[in-house]
Amino acid sequence: MAYDLITMGRIGVDLYPLQTGVPLPQVTSFGKFLGGSATNVAVAAARLGRDTAVITRTGEDPFGEYLHQALRDFGVDDRWVTAVPGLATPVTFCEVFPPDDFPLYFYRRPKAPDLEIDAHELDLEAIREARVFWVTGTGLSEEPSRTATLAALAHRAKAGTTVFDLDWRPMFWTDPDAARPFYAEALRHTTVAVGNLDEVEVATGVREPHAAAEALLAAGVELAVVKQGPKGVLAVHRDGTTAEVPPLPVNVLNGLGAGDAFGGSLCHGLLAGWDLERIMRHANAAGAIVASRLECSSAMPTAQEIEAAVTAGEVR
Repeated sequence: MAYDLITMGRIGVDLYPLQTGVPLPQVTSFGKFLGGSATNVAVAAARLGRDTAVITRTGEDPFGEYLHQALRDFGVDDRWVTAVPGLATPVTFCEVFPPDDFPLYFYRRPKAPDLEIDAHELDLEAIREARVFWVTGTGLSEEPSRTATLAALAHRAKAGTTVFDLDWRPMFWTDPDAARPFYAEALRHTTVAVGNLDEVEVATGVREPHAAAEALLAAGVELAVVKQGPKGVLAVHRDGTTAEVPPLPVNVLNGLGAGDAFGGSLCHGLLAGWDLERIMRHANAAGAIVASRLECSSAMPTAQEIEAAVTAGEVR
């Protein structure tokens, strides 16, 4: 069977404080959630009715068992989620200071299992046959994940829709110059690039949204999506089609995970063959809905919730 979407990248356990506006030293209770950018995108698309799977790795520990169960509960195929003996399943803590301060603390040392994805273990035919394949910049940060990510992209050879989530996390790299050659190689094999202003600057050296979009097109993609924060999102297609959509008004509780909801809705819209502006409006709404909720994976909206927010012009 060909999946609607296969994602490849991070997985982990998110431990989010159940108190807002409280620094971690004073937090007394946490909620436990499935996390990891690529994994959350698969969850978001599954919530919208898509057949999804994720390629990643966990520790051989109780948190790894929890992640398998959570994936199955969300309807995401976990057949390519394997354990790495000797490494711990990553844990991520955050602090919640609405509306725009959400510090993240990654516990991924000495190494995260999801960076141990090996090219020799990939189901390359399933990757090639998927209608959408999604990879992330974090997957390029260390070996063997870097080689595996590039091998998957090369084998897919732009079949269907291939999305590169630029996903710049400075704590995983020595500096942007170290990342840029690998980002350039990934862009050669992808049809869609998605990133915020910091991420497109790392990938292209350009920060101005329209110039960055053109630089991404010149690097090889067909569609460049530049997230501009409070200014909304800009999408530019190689055929000249452009959509620039403002954000939806929302009372932000936790901005983490909004980009993953955006990604899952983006994939859903591309699969549905929607026009570019409709895709962006729905993806914006999906992100805004998650920003209004504490958690990430379990907060991913349904199609009805997204449609309601688009119709209302705000998240209520």
